[in-house]
Amino acid sequence: GSQYTSDEFRKRLDRASFIQSFSKKGHPYDNAVAEAFFKFLKLEETNCRSYASFDELELSVFEYIHFYNFKRPHSANDLLSPIQFEEPF
Repeated sequence: GSQYTSDEFRKRLDRASFIQSFSKKGHPYDNAVAEAFFKFLKLEETNCRSYASFDELELSVFEYIHFYNFKRPHSANDLLSPIQFEEPF
């Protein structure tokens, strides 16, 4: 993770108006939900394909996010998608 604390990386975040989130030392589970999502994005989508353009990659990620939220079963949600799991609320 040291690359995420570099001055150049911080400058890029600032230019893009992004707010960076860090977990505390010794508490690696603060970002567990985001890390799990990116693990599955890579495993199930981006590492399985080649992209001819950035636009193609962008569309692929957009479609995967839709699949992940609306259709993909999650073991933590009794095998319901996040949208299905939250419907009763």
